Amino acid sequence: MADCDMAGPGDDALQRGLANVRYMFHISPMCAASRSIDKERRRGRGAASRDSGRFEKHSYEDAHDGWDIPEELPPLRTEVSEERPRSLINYVRSPDLPFDRTINPYRGCEHGCIYCFARPSHAYLGLSPGLDFETKLIARPDAPKVLARELRAKRYAPAPLAIGTNTDPYQPIERDRGIMRACLEVLRDFRHPVAIVTKGTLIERDTDILSEMAAQGLARVGISVTTLDADLARRMEPRVPSPARRLATIRRLSAAGIPVRVMASPMVPALTDPELEHILQAGAEAGAVSASWIMLRLPLEVAPLWRAWLEEHYPGRAARVMARLREMHGGQDYSAQWHRRMRGEGTYAQLIAQRFDKAVRRLGLDAEQPPLRSDLFRVPPQAGDQLSLF
Repeated sequence: MADCDMAGPGDDALQRGLANVRYMFHISPMCAASRSIDKERRRGRGAASRDSGRFEKHSYEDAHDGWDIPEELPPLRTEVSEERPRSLINYVRSPDLPFDRTINPYRGCEHGCIYCFARPSHAYLGLSPGLDFETKLIARPDAPKVLARELRAKRYAPAPLAIGTNTDPYQPIERDRGIMRACLEVLRDFRHPVAIVTKGTLIERDTDILSEMAAQGLARVGISVTTLDADLARRMEPRVPSPARRLATIRRLSAAGIPVRVMASPMVPALTDPELEHILQAGAEAGAVSASWIMLRLPLEVAPLWRAWLEEHYPGRAARVMARLREMHGGQDYSAQWHRRMRGEGTYAQLIAQRFDKAVRRLGLDAEQPPLRSDLFRVPPQAGDQLSLF
């Protein structure tokens, strides 16, 4: 069964499909059958389908029209469009998060982590949280300029800014776009504190800026290491650098004086949780100074995508994994309750937490880190500003 791009009336992709007359498209209410894509076409991708997002009035279901004419369809390619944001800083009011503001240089993420809790954000754009999230990306080239403007606002009060909490700022397209580096340059010039979370080893490129900021107490980095099993990582995080390569990044950043936290996140019950202590030890040996963990989260469209992935890659463990998750969320795939959504509750969640606490004490990863400094913030002069006499 062939695949077609999700499209609305008049969209070029739909018109090409209709003109082809090889396949017909049935427009149906939401919750139609999954639009699964052939394995060969989605090689190197995490999701298996591109179902419509929850805000769409209709979904598109591929239906065979009876013709047996063979048709070779190309592999899925990454498409990048651009957005000109009017504002950049997102203020977060969640009571269970250690930060209150974030920025995102990109929408969507080519890393393709099947478990990514940010996938549902693509539904707001009228795109699929499945394959569209990892193949239809949006770059925000004006982000550095907009960020500088917002930091110059008279009412702005500095506090640590989190980057990478939604989509990874060091995903592959950053190599050519350089938007994240330009945002870092702005933060450095304003002496603004920043905390970065990433799986991308491209962060090593920005060691010069980060080490300068870290020396002033303005920067720290979290590197996510979900598993040490290279095969499992390739299946679960298809375009993320290998676990060994991420550990090397921890080593290099640490050697440059940048405080690094090893993040054993997300922990997948009955799949990756047996590795918890090994991940923490590997991070400590690489130079990490702190650690954290979060249980697998399956909000909204992520749950069906995850279940489909499990059935395809680990069918023998699927029932056990889901049973453990539901035990921690009151019988549901996921519960979004504050202070419970990150780690779940119940006996199993408590056991993981106890194992983590014991391991970080043994490895010396439990020392409290000093807060990032906000007192050094200053607005740098612009061309044409009157210079101060003092």
